[in-house]
Amino acid sequence: MSEDSRLHRMEPLAIPLLEWFRDNARVLPWRSDPTPYHVWLSEIMLQQTRVAAVLDYYRRFLEECPDILALAELPEDRLMKLWQGLGYYSRARNLQRAAREIVSQHGGVFPSAYEDVLALPGVGVYTAGAICSIAFGQPVPAVDGNVLRVVSRITAYDGDVTLPEHRAVLTEMVQNAIPIQAPGAFNQSLMELGALLCLPNGAPLCGQCPVRDHCTAHQTGRETDYPVKPAKKGRRIEERSVWLILRDGKVALRRRPARGLLAGLWEFPGGTASPPPLPDLTDIRPLGRAKHIFTHIEWHMSLFAADASDDTLPDGWVWAAPWELDGVYAVPSAYRRPLELARELLPQTLEGSP
Repeated sequence: MSEDSRLHRMEPLAIPLLEWFRDNARVLPWRSDPTPYHVWLSEIMLQQTRVAAVLDYYRRFLEECPDILALAELPEDRLMKLWQGLGYYSRARNLQRAAREIVSQHGGVFPSAYEDVLALPGVGVYTAGAICSIAFGQPVPAVDGNVLRVVSRITAYDGDVTLPEHRAVLTEMVQNAIPIQAPGAFNQSLMELGALLCLPNGAPLCGQCPVRDHCTAHQTGRETDYPVKPAKKGRRIEERSVWLILRDGKVALRRRPARGLLAGLWEFPGGTASPPPLPDLTDIRPLGRAKHIFTHIEWHMSLFAADASDDTLPDGWVWAAPWELDGVYAVPSAYRRPLELARELLPQTLEGSP
């Protein structure tokens, strides 16, 4: 199919998509009150994260940071604690960097010009398009993975969608189809179609799709052939040890390096097959195994507990009480199982149990 034909294939989609979106869109808090700040926050949280997982985080975040100024002034440790469990923590740091730029360069008012939005830290072409179309009503495309999948199936586009030149072609198709009167709703309808019906990793729900009669992949029975992507590379396996070092009802944590994976967050010491660099650990006992999957790495963790003979810790380490694990220190979800075990062990220590 020629590019002109593909562009023509997109033209009739606006009305059926908007009608379907009006009747079937999920009720989400950022849709109910689509201010620039709310749309921006939701889009950053939703990167690499399911909607169901974001809802509670979004609510709690707004309770503590109801506006851009509050976000700009939030202490970093508290920011990380609010983000704990969402993963991809650089998103939170960029969110705060952007808030501070908005305060210093735009008087605390979220900019409306597309170029200014795109220039904010952590904001890419998709996020800028989402904010400008949804919050400001500008006819600019917002092409995420869901939209790439929908458009590549409708047009049977056979280019590798991971390559910039092919993403640009698909983005132009969306741009040409955006109705001037409802750009935000149109962009969201494509996203919603991909999230609810035009599913990845399996058969889409074509029988419920409002544009199936316009979809080339559906007409040819090749829905799962699109989008075209290269085969995924296997993840690297990394064997690690994780130690729960206990003393006086507290557990040792250390801050991770300022750069790299999970930068600046708190972790249980470990990382090698040997005990961490503390003398006189006693009552060492294994606690089983755990696994955490990142995008490109799998951590296979051997878990241990031990008691410390004194309260001396290396620089960058702290003793954390149970309430501090919950309310102060941001421990990433990679340590979910060790964190559960720590909560089980610490009350026993407080009560004098073995």
